[in-house]
Amino acid sequence: MATTTSTENSGLLKVLLPKFEAATGVHVQVIAVGTGKAVKLGESGDVDVVLVHARQLEDAFVASGGGIDRRDVMYNDFILVGPDADPAHVRGQKNVIQGMETIAAAGEKAGAKFISRGDNSGTDVMEKAYWKTANIAPNGKPWYVSAGLGMGEVLNMAAQMNAYTLSDRATYGAYRAKTGLDIVLAGDPRMFNPYGIIAVNPKRYPSVNYTDATKLIEWITSPAGQQVIADFKVNGEQVFFPDYGKAVATGK
Repeated sequence: MATTTSTENSGLLKVLLPKFEAATGVHVQVIAVGTGKAVKLGESGDVDVVLVHARQLEDAFVASGGGIDRRDVMYNDFILVGPDADPAHVRGQKNVIQGMETIAAAGEKAGAKFISRGDNSGTDVMEKAYWKTANIAPNGKPWYVSAGLGMGEVLNMAAQMNAYTLSDRATYGAYRAKTGLDIVLAGDPRMFNPYGIIAVNPKRYPSVNYTDATKLIEWITSPAGQQVIADFKVNGEQVFFPDYGKAVATGK
């Protein structure tokens, strides 16, 4: 399975997969990379299933015929995090685009910094969409650092550089104590972060293990799998919310 770093860094997979393996006898080998790379592994037939969080990339993967049987699994949200002192004065804002504009303005005037994943992950794709909506081109700016790294490493960088970054809530929760970063903006509906699971199409790649991929998809979206997701907590806080039942009920 190719999956995003947030499911690995948060500790979810360490809880989720042993229960799946105990229930089915199927062992899952995990490749944790950014969503863009995870989808690429699916597109090349190098994995059997992908669990990711960038709906635009997911839909393109399915539309191309490379992926099939996509299902909603869970959701959380993106958050803007930064130094507790909040040098750009983002805290208190509710609009993520306004928050990005505030950071950019502070970067130009006062040296505030923003660390980007820069790895075509789901988080990176969403961040780039925010900059585009704000009509800001940050690449090449002295205040903007494109790291090309996973979420945990970027959070560590942001802490070291007294900088801001966009994070998924789950990975931030796992790294909060060691980084000391604070949530400065959350709650904008545009920060909704859904995760989907997709089987690699066996008609295109006959060598993939579609049978066991289907077992994982069925289990993770079953009441048993969804309950494991609901029960998982980081430092006492629920960081993923089961989504499949809601998606079926609403027809999404």
